[in-house]
Amino acid sequence: MNAELLAKYQPVIGLEVHAQLTTASKAYAPDSTEYGALPNQNLSPITLGYPGTLPRLNERVVEMALTLGLALDCEITRYNEFARKNYFYPDLPKGYQITQDKTPICTKGHLDIRLPGADGAAATTKRIHITRIHMEEDAGKSTHLAGETETLVDLNRAGVPLLEIVSEPDLRSAEEAYAYLTEVRKIVRYLGVCDGNMEEGSLRCDVNISVMPVGATQYGQRVEVKNLNSFRNVQRAIEFEVERQISLVEAGEAVAGETRGFDAVTGTTAGQRSKETMNDYRYFPEPDLPPVVISDAQLEAARAALPALPSALYRRFSQDFGLSEYDAQVLTEDKDTALFFNELTQQTTNYKAAANWTMGAVKAYLNERALEMAAFPLAPATLAALIGLIDAGTVSHSAAAKQIFPHLLANPHEAPADAATNLGLVQTSDAGALQGFVDAALAAYPDKVAAYRSGKVNLLGLFVGEVMKRAGGSADPKAVNALVRQALA
Repeated sequence: MNAELLAKYQPVIGLEVHAQLTTASKAYAPDSTEYGALPNQNLSPITLGYPGTLPRLNERVVEMALTLGLALDCEITRYNEFARKNYFYPDLPKGYQITQDKTPICTKGHLDIRLPGADGAAATTKRIHITRIHMEEDAGKSTHLAGETETLVDLNRAGVPLLEIVSEPDLRSAEEAYAYLTEVRKIVRYLGVCDGNMEEGSLRCDVNISVMPVGATQYGQRVEVKNLNSFRNVQRAIEFEVERQISLVEAGEAVAGETRGFDAVTGTTAGQRSKETMNDYRYFPEPDLPPVVISDAQLEAARAALPALPSALYRRFSQDFGLSEYDAQVLTEDKDTALFFNELTQQTTNYKAAANWTMGAVKAYLNERALEMAAFPLAPATLAALIGLIDAGTVSHSAAAKQIFPHLLANPHEAPADAATNLGLVQTSDAGALQGFVDAALAAYPDKVAAYRSGKVNLLGLFVGEVMKRAGGSADPKAVNALVRQALA
């Protein structure tokens, strides 16, 4: 579709994100939530809905809901009731899902996303409003075999606790949706309430999409695309659906209100069923669970336990430390990296060097070994001490990166100053100790010396490099530079 036609319409997008919580047991039963167990192993009569069984709420679900709600600046519902959402599907063993209907635990929150500026301009911030966050349980997993009539049902996931995060229709492009989903995943990981792994299904997304002419105030007919399992597929599904809906409107046809599925192979969506209404689910209060009342003490405890959030760390890194937007963004993508860097800055004031080491050598070491930051062997204090040796001119950056840093990785309890001494890499600026290296370097290139004195001053680097090589990394480059200039003069 050409850009001119696309520009005539405004996409309107809202996301429903289902975050699977990192509890050890299910929402209303003691079954394990372990991922990767053999099919239909993590089950009990409660999860299967046997007659006479009663659910019991997992308190950690409430605690995690409060944590996420406070982090997203939500209003907290003090009196929470549960409801049954009734529908029949093979992977829903009870025939209903325990969820929240009229009393979602969190409402009226927001999440700020950063959008890259055009043509190198500074990034802009957009606020996306959160309609509600509610607690519910997951269904099982159905696997439809290609070319077969059978469907395999694994109920291990049935009853696993979820938080559903429903945004307002504030998003206006696939890129904004991608940025929003990125921030949601980042914040649930920072809080430790969800691992954010879309490939394993612990973070899933439904997308609501409509289009309207630019300048219009009434939204078009909404279509929902269900169960998208990657950031890229969310973006692709939106892009396809926007073009499909615009084509229908341009042809004078109505957009059907329906649920559609996304085919990752073809990059297209296909109708699955007409859009359900609330009445189709026959919501009614859950008779087997008492209401949950959030006390002042419980709310304050959750507020006090909130960790440093990525938005606050981003502001600290960019504003207080003077780092670029890019550096601050990279350093806050992962909680452990952000906390490592934050601790590093408590022990060095060379924030740019600290950022470069964290994003460069540290990340390279971890990536080569497929490790997380928690497995990095050096303490922030050790890396800060190494940065201090470079800043003081005690060792060169090259020696630190190529020799001392690898040595410390193998000997993490050794002090960087001791390592530099033991490796013979402590730089000297003593003219007496360096003069012999300078004389030898110049004597080796008499023709180059003559050329330099005749005006080819760009040869200075050759002589400095020769001195450094002969000194074996133990010479201070500034002192060498001054001595070579003096000798050549």
